[in-house]
Amino acid sequence: MADHSLMDMSWDDFDEHRDPRPDNNEFDAIVDRAISRRGFLGGALAFGSGAAVFGTGLLSSTSAARAEGTGFDFTPIDTATDFDIHVPEGFQWKPLVRWGDALWSEAEGAFSADTGVSVDMSSKVFGENTDGMELFDVDGKQVIAVNSEYVNPKINLPADREGTPKNADEVRMLQNFQGVTVMEVAGSGASFEVVKDSPLNRRIDHNTQMTMDGPVAGTDFVKTNTDPEGMSPKGTLNNCGSGRTLWGTYLTCEENFNGYFGTTEVAQDQKPVELPEGFSRYGIGGKGRYAYEVFDERFDISKEPNEPHRHGWIVEIDPANPDSTPVKHTALGRFKHENAAMTQTADGRIVVYMGDDERGEFMYKYVSNGTWAEGQSTDGLLSDGTLYVAKFNDDMTGEWLALTPETTGMEIADLLVHARMAGSKVGATTMDRPEWIAVNPVKVEAYCALTNNKNRGVKPNAGGDETPVGGPNPRETNHYGQIVRWRPEREDHGAAAFTWDLYVMAGNPTVYDNAYAGSDNVTPGNMFNSPDGMIFDSKGMLWIQTDGNYKNEGDFEGQGNNQMLVGNTETGEIARFMTGPYGCEITGMCWSLDKKTAFVGIQHPGGSWPDGAGKPRSSVIAVWREDGAAFG
Repeated sequence: MADHSLMDMSWDDFDEHRDPRPDNNEFDAIVDRAISRRGFLGGALAFGSGAAVFGTGLLSSTSAARAEGTGFDFTPIDTATDFDIHVPEGFQWKPLVRWGDALWSEAEGAFSADTGVSVDMSSKVFGENTDGMELFDVDGKQVIAVNSEYVNPKINLPADREGTPKNADEVRMLQNFQGVTVMEVAGSGASFEVVKDSPLNRRIDHNTQMTMDGPVAGTDFVKTNTDPEGMSPKGTLNNCGSGRTLWGTYLTCEENFNGYFGTTEVAQDQKPVELPEGFSRYGIGGKGRYAYEVFDERFDISKEPNEPHRHGWIVEIDPANPDSTPVKHTALGRFKHENAAMTQTADGRIVVYMGDDERGEFMYKYVSNGTWAEGQSTDGLLSDGTLYVAKFNDDMTGEWLALTPETTGMEIADLLVHARMAGSKVGATTMDRPEWIAVNPVKVEAYCALTNNKNRGVKPNAGGDETPVGGPNPRETNHYGQIVRWRPEREDHGAAAFTWDLYVMAGNPTVYDNAYAGSDNVTPGNMFNSPDGMIFDSKGMLWIQTDGNYKNEGDFEGQGNNQMLVGNTETGEIARFMTGPYGCEITGMCWSLDKKTAFVGIQHPGGSWPDGAGKPRSSVIAVWREDGAAFG
């Protein structure tokens, strides 16, 4: 989930109420094709009318009306612009855990609204900027694994530091606040709480010992001065979205790892170090975001030029075994991973869908060589297989292109370390920030959130490809985003061919009456921008979380704070379920075992949410129905 911290986000490049659509028939034809093929329930999905009628249901343009005939079991809510959370009538919420809350009794009271958390206690508390999460059943105990993506040094460090660590201890504190938390939770609804001192509680951070498998493990790409064998990397960085394996382990996804590295040669005004191949395409070089390189040589590319190759992977963690060593799976490719959506082919092979969250990058699929069924060994399933990259055609067909030495002219370790370059070599489709991917549990189809693209026509990272209008990217300037859906040939996720359409194009029908109003399932009562997180519930309803512009003005007038919506993928209807506090992103979601409580992540909130005084604290909240019924 790139470009989303409070201190980095800027939307000044969007002109108020302008019409960004080029005036040509070709553009109209592209949009019509993208949103009309295989319309919902036999009807065409069009744009610009400001109302959505699908079969038995009408989604009202005023969100006070109940969405009848759609499977929604709540009354949609309006937008909000305040520093609070809002949920539908009949639902309640409370913070489950906040940045700085103790996971062990020794850290009780460690957080201070004035000073934050001390270095000594920083590894004993819940991490900062929560993101993807999953809940697991461990011998009847409910265990949540949740990412802490990044830090806000101006909030996390003492005020006099001005957001810059002054010594190695403060760097270690920032490193401890990130990574993954594994924690037992217990209760129901309002009584849910973290079980302090549970033997299953665990913090995994930037210094936790890991291992690697797959074709890159042990190669010259990942050998360093401290690990000459290239098998024992430390830490997992910038953990964004998540996934779960079919056998009950957690997949955490390393996204913007590039920002953690720098060079002291540049910092000391010496001649810059010569960067290895691929660093420019991955955005590595110069000065790191948190000054790690100044106090920790592992992050100084002038001293450890291979260290960045040891990050940008998907990492598997066993939540049932706190003594287990996390594994970086190199066969799944190295890029800015958003999340990992696992399913199976018709013959039992493992499939993992993945997005590379950067404007102008690609969508990937990994398919194992081995098959799996309940109770069988998982050895090799995530280390022995083929990585594919997606090509979307304008005729609403697509294909998965294999990334192999034969198709790319690259050695296997090289093409996995430099998956972006491999994707360019085979002609993959550049996309508008492919983020979370969700696989429908009741139909053979999958969805990817294409969050936005303000850089159309702007030169991408060195060696990258521009993202032209066409295919799943139908609008010239795309600051609203869309969700693409594909259905594999023969209803088999292992197939090379697929057909696709757009489930929704986000937009603002109160400002525009063209493609920027959004598709017809976007109305004044449910409009949003920048779809990001996506999770299916057990009934096949798609929960959509946003990470976009919350200024509520100009092109975004009336859209309010970031929000969470629910989509009916049969009818196309979408209804707003939650709004977050001003400044936040809503990201990550999972359900209790009985499906009566949802756990939702609130990242980088503004003001002093949720305590009302002192520092803002990213949190996981619990949401439940007042009548105690299941809703997930």
